Amino acid sequence: MLDNCVIKSVMKKLLFGCLLLITACQPATPTPAPREASTPTVTIQTPPQPATATITFTPAPTVTPTPVPLYFTDDFITTDTGAWTFFQTGGETAPTLAIENGLLRVDLSSPNTWYYAVHSAHDYEDVSVAAKFSGPPSGSAGLICNYAESGWFEFNIASDGTYNVLLGQWLIDGIATYIPIASDPTEYLNPGKMDYEIGLTCQKNFLFLYIDGKLFRKLDVTRYELTRGKVGISTGSFEYVPTIVTFDNFSVQNPATK
Repeated sequence: MLDNCVIKSVMKKLLFGCLLLITACQPATPTPAPREASTPTVTIQTPPQPATATITFTPAPTVTPTPVPLYFTDDFITTDTGAWTFFQTGGETAPTLAIENGLLRVDLSSPNTWYYAVHSAHDYEDVSVAAKFSGPPSGSAGLICNYAESGWFEFNIASDGTYNVLLGQWLIDGIATYIPIASDPTEYLNPGKMDYEIGLTCQKNFLFLYIDGKLFRKLDVTRYELTRGKVGISTGSFEYVPTIVTFDNFSVQNPATK
């Protein structure tokens, strides 16, 4: 018998020989052929045409303000006060104004307050203004003509049965000075009553005063040199407040056709 060591040595050789034979019999891995350089294909895409939809714009409606005629009567049916300018002289609190039930209402809550509403649509050289008003047994109401920055005329009816005509002039914003032109009682006024229709005509250098349609005084105001301006209304409070004055209407007329 062969020595075990010899047998093991022969077996290792046979196994190694088989491995070499198997390796020799394996096909060789083919070497890939070099790839020819290919020219890339560039695809040019044409951009889409821009949208050509037509956009139609609808313009906002144009609001044309209704022109105010030169001569008119305001019955205070609508609440539009766009043609009026309001200002105050004196007093510690601001008055309130409202148009309701066909009336222009002015509430004066502090004493010694004067409140004005000037119709700013037109300037006049010769003009007649009139208003029908009602008020408490303490206070005043009146009319304005020839209003300008340099001054204005006002004709007021007071609850004590007197009237006055004043030249108003601005000192600074909100503070005015008043020069009395006339101040008297008249048979056409009753103390404690404040329910009248008053009128004022400013023509050339003269003022014509009316109460309930009656001309009762004519004043020469040449020296004040106010011959053109706007028209309006005035209200005032005295010691007792509140003072509430309501105007039924306000009219502006051509004195030549009055």
